[in-house]
Amino acid sequence: MSDTRIIFGFHAVLSRIRQNPQGVQEICVDKERVDARMKDLLTLAKEKDLRVMQLERARLDGMAANGRHQGVLARVVDTPIPYLDIHDVLESLDEPPFLLVLDGVEDPHNLGACLRVADAMGVHAVIAPKDRAAGLNATVRKVACGAAESVPFIAVTNLARTLRELKDAGVWVVGAVAEAETDLFDAKLTGPIALVLGAEGTGLRRLTAETCDALVRIPMFGAVESLNVSVASGICLYEARRQRNIS
Repeated sequence: MSDTRIIFGFHAVLSRIRQNPQGVQEICVDKERVDARMKDLLTLAKEKDLRVMQLERARLDGMAANGRHQGVLARVVDTPIPYLDIHDVLESLDEPPFLLVLDGVEDPHNLGACLRVADAMGVHAVIAPKDRAAGLNATVRKVACGAAESVPFIAVTNLARTLRELKDAGVWVVGAVAEAETDLFDAKLTGPIALVLGAEGTGLRRLTAETCDALVRIPMFGAVESLNVSVASGICLYEARRQRNIS
C-alpha cells in the first residue's frame, strides 16, 4: 500500500490537482469558506472526479498541525511533486506576486531552509534552475518541515530567460549581492517583486546579476563578511514583507 501524506494551502493543492489528480485521494475543505477561490477549487475537484470532505476548521487545523492551510488540505499518495510552470502561479494570484529566486543553491539543507522561510513570509513560489542546483528530494522535504508542499517550487531550464519573462509580466527583479551600492533597507520592495539570491561562496552568477532590475546588499555590522543563503533569504524576505504590510 502506498504511503500518503497531507499537503495544504491553495497553491499546493491546486497544483497537485492540475498536475497529478490521480495521486489525490481526498480533499478536505473548511465548510464555512464559500468565497470565489474556494468555489473555483471545488469546481476543479468535481471536474477531476475527486472526493471532497467539508470539515470544521478546528479539524483542519489538527490535520495540518496548525500549519497555514487556508481552509484546504489534500491527502495525496507520497510521490514526487511534478515541476510547475511560473505562469500557473502568476495566473492564480489575486495579489502582487512575491517570489524568491535561488541561483545555484546546491545544498539540500539550504534549499529546505529557504522553502521554510519562504512559507513563513508568504512567498508565492520559489524558483531555481534545474541544473547544478538542489531539487525536491527527501532531505529538502525534511528540512522544509512541510513548506515543500505549501510553497510551489518551480525548476526552470534557463534562469536568465525566466527572469526576463518575469520582468515582461511586470515583476520587479531584485538581486542581493555584497558589492551593491543600495542598502536593502533603502530599496523599495513593494508591489510585484522577485528577490534573487545566490549560493554562499559564489553568489549570483554574472548573467543573473545583469538580468536583475536592481541590486541590493545586506548591511553587515559584525566581523563576518557573508551569510548562509537561507539566513540571507530570511532577512531579505522579512524586509520585503514588512514593507508590503505597511504600504
